[in-house]
Amino acid sequence: METKIFSTPHISAREDAFAKTVLMPGDPLRAKFIAETFLENAELVTSVRNVLGFTGTYKGVPVSVMASGMGIPSMGIYSWELFKFYGVENIIRIGSAGSYRDWLNVMDVTLAECSISESTYAHVQNGETSHKLFPSKELNDVIRQKAQELGMNLQMSKLLTSDVFYTDPSQGTWQDIAERTGADCVEMESFALFHNANMLNKRAAALLTISDSFVTKHELTPEERQNAFTEMMHLALESAIAL
Repeated sequence: METKIFSTPHISAREDAFAKTVLMPGDPLRAKFIAETFLENAELVTSVRNVLGFTGTYKGVPVSVMASGMGIPSMGIYSWELFKFYGVENIIRIGSAGSYRDWLNVMDVTLAECSISESTYAHVQNGETSHKLFPSKELNDVIRQKAQELGMNLQMSKLLTSDVFYTDPSQGTWQDIAERTGADCVEMESFALFHNANMLNKRAAALLTISDSFVTKHELTPEERQNAFTEMMHLALESAIAL
């Protein structure tokens, strides 16, 4: 029987197009880079709005990679549709973050132990009142074990997932924000991913490379952000095939 194309408002792909585990960078070009660099027989399975999704194999195991776009609403849409309509069980966000700590340096790889947010996403979605959400312990344990096997120095950190990239100075300095939230680094997607996974009884994790430091002022170029996070990508792929 021919497999049908199943379209959500934001994804158009065969019903069986995605593997059970999806790696989700924010940038569609990073998704393309991962598929072309690491996956065997990678196939473009969706390209609605140029949010690219690919499925191939890594060491013989099916793995998908798809962009989430930027920000909580975009991650909220794509992760929900993958979990709810395409049978995806695990999503590992692989992205970038800005460091608030002197022990978390540019190009360090960090795994989220929680996401803290002042976003209303979860409250509007289903009335969730907590501003601190957690990833899958089982998925985090797999990633930590793989990092140890690979000899990687994987840092654990508390994320701030912010709705705002350009914060007005009236809201305080970055030091004020770090102190108020207790976060070690900042990004813009994981809170929505963790909420959706919790809602739908799925598994999610956030694995991030530090792309800039508020402490040292060191930051990577856009090209480096797109192509240089290979250590994080390798760890995510090794974790994906262990699930």
